[in-house]
Amino acid sequence: MKVVEHIEAAKGNTLFSLEIIPPKKGDSIDGLFAHIDPLMEFKPPFIDVTYHREEFVYKDRGNGLLEKKTIRKRPGTVGICAAIKNRYDVDPVPHIICGGFSKEETENALIDLHFLGIDNVLALRGDAISTEKSFKPEPEGNAFAIELVNQVSEMNQGHYLDDELQNAVPTNFCIGVAGYPEKHFEAPNLKSDLNFLKQKVENGAEYIVTQLFFDNQKYFEFVDKCRAAGITVPIIPGLKPITVKNHMNIIPSIFHIDIPDELHDAVENCKDNSQVKEVGVEWGIKQAKELMDAGVPVLHFYSMGKSDSVYRIAKELF
Repeated sequence: MKVVEHIEAAKGNTLFSLEIIPPKKGDSIDGLFAHIDPLMEFKPPFIDVTYHREEFVYKDRGNGLLEKKTIRKRPGTVGICAAIKNRYDVDPVPHIICGGFSKEETENALIDLHFLGIDNVLALRGDAISTEKSFKPEPEGNAFAIELVNQVSEMNQGHYLDDELQNAVPTNFCIGVAGYPEKHFEAPNLKSDLNFLKQKVENGAEYIVTQLFFDNQKYFEFVDKCRAAGITVPIIPGLKPITVKNHMNIIPSIFHIDIPDELHDAVENCKDNSQVKEVGVEWGIKQAKELMDAGVPVLHFYSMGKSDSVYRIAKELF
């Protein structure tokens, strides 16, 4: 079932959803299930599964040659989606990204997902790897999220890269894309960012999931600007509870967002991370209640492999 169909079936009630990270290479899926299991109490109709690019460095072999060495890998997004669908009977939403894939590799991944009966994808450009100063697409790959949206949309119309295919069966993916209430850090301004977002919708995106934020007013203003620009698809807010004091430094630097003064001061006054977690839960409940009162279609939690705080917030709401 498509994400937009779940939203329509809810008839104005706010749904609960979450986003999970695949286990690191060599880890068991059991830890992931242990994270998801308690959150099933809140009946998420869909679960997002992120994709993390392979990262590598070149090591000197001592003979004048360099060896390409993988240093980080989280495989299994397609397999985890199949496991979630089988174990929980919930619709998985795999993230597909530009970085690390040629268009042919992207097409093959989409074919696999289609064979598995997966109805949704979230189309993202992805970030630069740590060894690159800026994002670099693969040779023969998509350079921007809008190109990725176009490729999925073409497959939904039965148009594959091999134009000699006869009577190719169309896919039927519901395409989601990312939105940035405080703008994407590479965009010159929010107006420019919204123009690109509108193009993605015009080319087939059916819903938007926002970057995490802690100030609801930023989300409300973003929605208003989207509507004024003619973007009418559902806009799902993305939330993440603060759990450790170091988040005050890490989150703004990684996600390029502001921390409200009230939240910052409350965290800074905590003596330890157990107190920080309590502040994060309280802020998350307050933030989520206001969003629900405003009639948001879904509360989407970036759980990051830890369910405790998300569970406590959801328990107050659903």
